[in-house]
Amino acid sequence: MNVIERYESAAQSYVRAAPVVFRQARGAELFDDKGSLFIDFYSGGGTLNYGHNHLSVCTALIDYLCQDGIVQTRDKSSVAKREFIRSFVQTILEPRNLNYKLLFTDPGSGTATEIALRLARRDRKRSNVLAFTNGSHGLTAGAATVTSRMALKHESVDLRSHTVFMPYCGYFGPDTDTIPYLRRYLEDTASGVERPAAVIVATVQDEGGVHVATNAWLKSLEGLCREFDILLILDETQTGCGRCGSFFSFERSGIVPDMVLVSHAIAGGLPMSLLLMKPELDHWWPGEQVGIFQGDSLAFVAATELLKLWNDDTLAADIAVRGQMLESALTAMLAKFPPQRAALRGDGMLWGLDFGAAASAAVISGWALEAGLVVETARLRDEVLLIQPPVTISDDTMREGLRRLDVAVSMFLSHH
Repeated sequence: MNVIERYESAAQSYVRAAPVVFRQARGAELFDDKGSLFIDFYSGGGTLNYGHNHLSVCTALIDYLCQDGIVQTRDKSSVAKREFIRSFVQTILEPRNLNYKLLFTDPGSGTATEIALRLARRDRKRSNVLAFTNGSHGLTAGAATVTSRMALKHESVDLRSHTVFMPYCGYFGPDTDTIPYLRRYLEDTASGVERPAAVIVATVQDEGGVHVATNAWLKSLEGLCREFDILLILDETQTGCGRCGSFFSFERSGIVPDMVLVSHAIAGGLPMSLLLMKPELDHWWPGEQVGIFQGDSLAFVAATELLKLWNDDTLAADIAVRGQMLESALTAMLAKFPPQRAALRGDGMLWGLDFGAAASAAVISGWALEAGLVVETARLRDEVLLIQPPVTISDDTMREGLRRLDVAVSMFLSHH
């Protein structure tokens, strides 16, 4: 038993699923403490869309530290924060005609979700919140209440009394539109469902098994929210920063959410959490949302540098090509076996291989690791394998990663 297994909490699941100690990384390549090469098809669970140790980010961070740049300011201002805000507004918000205020929260898994829900309840003066089947929005107490994972329910019974789960797009199959189902509950005062303050949704449910909402469904959901005076919260923590092609995944549908949970990938792996909200929702009192790590200047420097990748349409075009390459390769991989053995779902550079049986994807993930490929499962039931390489991965590296994945998948499907 090594020192990590001996002393680190059992709460850390990924470290036990992948018992490898990594030392170095660059782009989509990782090296363990023995020098063995691994290809990363996990991207840090959505925090490393741009790969490990992006060269321009490393250079910017070194330059900043060599100039004695302040590292942490908590809730005070810094040049690094000012430059990030200016760059984010000019590069992302203004070209998309999006008018949002920015709120930096502590970078915990679910903190921004909790703050968004708190703000929605305050603004609409209602306690109920509507979430969706197979949804996953964080692990803090408040975020867990809008996460459908059964194992979390006993920990938040009181809070869950104010959450209602409704069927996500395609939950009853591709031919059934679930929006009329939701509408019926909202318009019927005898349905037992109190009108919610907010609806929280993701355009692609990654941890829930890679379920993709159609543009028509998202537009209908937005229209429903406007009709019933409900705030729309879009969770982009896994799908943003180019994972599904455009900077925000909701751009493809033409909707404008009231609040947006920005992707954790925005700072290239450094801890940063950002909530966007329409100006009329900015009801906070000064100091009401102060956090210990809201002023991480290194994260601001990294995020500002990465925003330069979005100065033109080059990255989005590259992601479109890589996404098509990924989809074609995965389709061909499954075509060698009967269609009932596995299903493919996804968008852009976020795909899932659904093997139908609980824990089946976990087996393949272990075999892939032995072949030098880091790939993880959708954690709700472990039957879906998540395929999400860095959006900046080279074609050659992706082909090699797909070859290694093919070996593990084919070995599993040939014997099951």
